[in-house]
Amino acid sequence: MNRDKKSLVIYFSRADENYAVGYIDKGNTEYIAEYVRDKIGADLFKVEPLIPYSKEYGRCIEEAKERVGNAPIKEKIEDISSYEVIYIMTPVYWGSYAPEIETAIKDLDFTGKIVRVVTTHEGSGLGNVVEDLQKICVGATFLKDNLAIKGTDCIHARSKVEEWI
Repeated sequence: MNRDKKSLVIYFSRADENYAVGYIDKGNTEYIAEYVRDKIGADLFKVEPLIPYSKEYGRCIEEAKERVGNAPIKEKIEDISSYEVIYIMTPVYWGSYAPEIETAIKDLDFTGKIVRVVTTHEGSGLGNVVEDLQKICVGATFLKDNLAIKGTDCIHARSKVEEWI
């Protein structure tokens, strides 16, 4: 069972003004990452942009569009060789992952890793996130039971996440 394997959660999450949620102190995806950590003892790696996004949602969206393909981050993961399961968690941006996720994972060796995907969204579900990540995470096995949680539900989704694990 995957819950007994050494796991790492790589996630991007943004607080401040969020679509359909309003201003929040902690990003929706961060709640989900913490639920997984609490349930299975996974290590967490929060992907943080080098230049913080605007606190205002509309401006943030414009900034994120400008960063697609070039989203510098504060710190990178250098090695995931000691992990068996990698959880990749992201809000859905225009049907795919947050640009910083690509920066964080594009140079990692996913050979033999199990990847589980979680998205937070307000109607996009998983979007194209799984398919887009499969292009980057070469050599990984993607489980089919990926999870999509509405951002407005994240703060109360602990039991749903624990059931999924």
